[in-house]
Amino acid sequence: MGNEVCKAVGGAEDMELVAAVDDGDGRDTLEGAQVVVDFTTPDAVFGNIDWCLEHGVNLVVGTSGFTTERIELVRDKLAARPGIGIVIAPNFAIGAVLLMEFAAKAARHFESVEIVEMHHPKKIDAPSGTALRTARIIAEARAEAGLGAMPDATKEEMAGARGSDVEGVRVHALRATGLVAHQEVLFGTAGETLTLRHDSYDRVSFMPGVLLAVRSVITRPGLTVGLDALLG
Repeated sequence: MGNEVCKAVGGAEDMELVAAVDDGDGRDTLEGAQVVVDFTTPDAVFGNIDWCLEHGVNLVVGTSGFTTERIELVRDKLAARPGIGIVIAPNFAIGAVLLMEFAAKAARHFESVEIVEMHHPKKIDAPSGTALRTARIIAEARAEAGLGAMPDATKEEMAGARGSDVEGVRVHALRATGLVAHQEVLFGTAGETLTLRHDSYDRVSFMPGVLLAVRSVITRPGLTVGLDALLG
């Protein structure tokens, strides 16, 4: 992802690549940048966030593993630096963002819903950040519609067989060589099902969203979670 971001920024007429920082490199070369783009790991990202806040640099984060608690921690950190903008997005593919929007609309009308996310085996977190955000959006939409718990008569279960429970929505994670980033949301009600699916076959699919976030974060102080607001 870092290599693709460097290519995308280098190819954008309104941007200049200031530095490319990898594991083990110092951050000094980032001084003078208006925006830092972070695709690292959950154990490294907060050090980068702290550095950007200390140096007054806006930040776009694509690192996975942002729970609600971690997002609130970033919001708390930003309170002391109100002029800085941070965009945290679980997925930068425009199609993935639209899938979440469509899922929120569909969630009000179906009795059951489950999520299956599929990624390459080098991904270190499960479920994916995209699946977690999708589940929370669906749970919120169901609550607003007054829907209760989904039907499920399971009494005997091998650990993990029914996936993770994210605010009442079951999420299943698959890891296999050959996959990049894929998500399927299956809705069901009496007599019909609806399946929403998004597939990223190449990391270049995330770059329009990354560049959108880079352009937007400079004029959006505070914390923005997800690309939805940037897409209107």
